[in-house]
Amino acid sequence: MITNKDVKFIKSLQLKKYRNRENAFVVEGEKNVLELLKSNLEISQLYLTAHFQEKHEDILKMSVTSFESTTEKELVKAGSYQTNQAGLAVVNIPKSPSVNIQNGLFLAFDNVQDPGNLGTIIRIADWYGFKEIICSKDSVDVYNPKTISATMGSFTRISVHYEDLGSLISQSKVPVYGAVLDGESIHETSIEDHGILLFGNESQGISEALKKSITHNIKIPGYGQAESLNVAIATAVVCDNVRRILG
Repeated sequence: MITNKDVKFIKSLQLKKYRNRENAFVVEGEKNVLELLKSNLEISQLYLTAHFQEKHEDILKMSVTSFESTTEKELVKAGSYQTNQAGLAVVNIPKSPSVNIQNGLFLAFDNVQDPGNLGTIIRIADWYGFKEIICSKDSVDVYNPKTISATMGSFTRISVHYEDLGSLISQSKVPVYGAVLDGESIHETSIEDHGILLFGNESQGISEALKKSITHNIKIPGYGQAESLNVAIATAVVCDNVRRILG
């Protein structure tokens, strides 16, 4: 069962300051918990319903993680989901290794604020085979419960680095492909197999300071009247074209 003390602790992890202090975050729901059990992330607390235990008996037999039985009512009380028939875990935040952008192609994001957008971006990165993404330090926290939820388990496979993008880009001297509204069509752009694909804030786009670092302005050509695309959708379109170009 989940005690009142546990509930208080789990609820506190909805806030970034407590996640940082405790070096822990919360994972909820069937898909996310399943992917977590398959990963190498360190679980400190795991609560599973009888329904989940019966449905995924084989996976639990292969997992070395101990767990406590709970109910949907207790999961809803402790977590952020309105319904949860599966489970909840408290997970230790892994140490993030330093990022080396000299080799390979990286996705980078300037001041992305919506946790759902970042979660979807992580899922998109996973789909297109990008193992690491870079966020500006003022971007939303990857361990925000809404971000983790939106990843649908991809948080277990993607490393998210928080960096001073201006400094990182200026020191790296790699090609920077900035997604803007007035660039060259991504359909006609030659993309190298190393560098940075840079995306901006949901409403303001890429900051003026970072625009100075862009070596190739690229855009997604539009054929209708919409003003712009959601940053996660734009990421998916660019990634799809990059994979088409590079193979």
